[in-house]
Amino acid sequence: MTSRDGSAAVSKAAAVLEAAAATKSPCAPVRSLLPQADVEAAYAVQRLNVERAVAAGRRPVGRKIGLTSPAVQRQLGVDQPDFGVLFADMAVPQGQPVAPGRLLQPKVEAEVALVLGADLPHREPTVADLLRATAFALPALEIVDSRIAGWDITIVDTVADNASCGLFVLGGTPVPLDRVDLRAVSMTLTKNGGTVSRGTGADCLGSPLTAALWLASTLAGLGDPLKAGDVVLTGALGPMAVAAEGDEFSAHIEGLGTVGAVFGQATAEGAGA
Repeated sequence: MTSRDGSAAVSKAAAVLEAAAATKSPCAPVRSLLPQADVEAAYAVQRLNVERAVAAGRRPVGRKIGLTSPAVQRQLGVDQPDFGVLFADMAVPQGQPVAPGRLLQPKVEAEVALVLGADLPHREPTVADLLRATAFALPALEIVDSRIAGWDITIVDTVADNASCGLFVLGGTPVPLDRVDLRAVSMTLTKNGGTVSRGTGADCLGSPLTAALWLASTLAGLGDPLKAGDVVLTGALGPMAVAAEGDEFSAHIEGLGTVGAVFGQATAEGAGA
């Protein structure tokens, strides 16, 4: 494939995903538009749509790491992590319902969020670098979404689709890292009062800190390092759960606290509009 053909393929895949998001209509997998198993091409698609979003006025506020839990990797049939960009308009305050129809096919997973107080510019950051750079941790719910119909994705599809980013909810009580062992924390996720997922910090690449180090190193190598103020969603601590209108989720992460999300329901008037 020539460079020109490759650029055309990236542009086409980006346009397909952008249209799916704009029209709220899931699209076919985009892997058929790109070179087979070409993750670099998928990241080129992601970058193109991120650049377009920024040009349109959306504000990046951090990154998410995906596919860190072995259970989630088995669900999606992949064997490596990925990353995507978080925007300010993806943040949902606790207690504010997610509007019906805002997402296409949402799923919920619980994870540890890190908020940075300093830049992480090094290509080979140490744990000490990360600990010094992290202002605090929070419990988080990531509401993942896919523009690909039926979640029929490979790693190429999800990377191109901004790592299946949707929305995220952060807990409200910051916890310094010297007060919690992130590797040892336990997580319980409930849906409408019933437990739907369990896990520990060790289920996230061995530790959420290990995942964050992977991200910091990867982004520094790309010349786009993590910076002070960034929110880092470090990856799922257990399997994700499907969400629908009216569902209520709550995640408790030992040592960090509890965070919840509520999905609104369409009114009879709205449903008939």
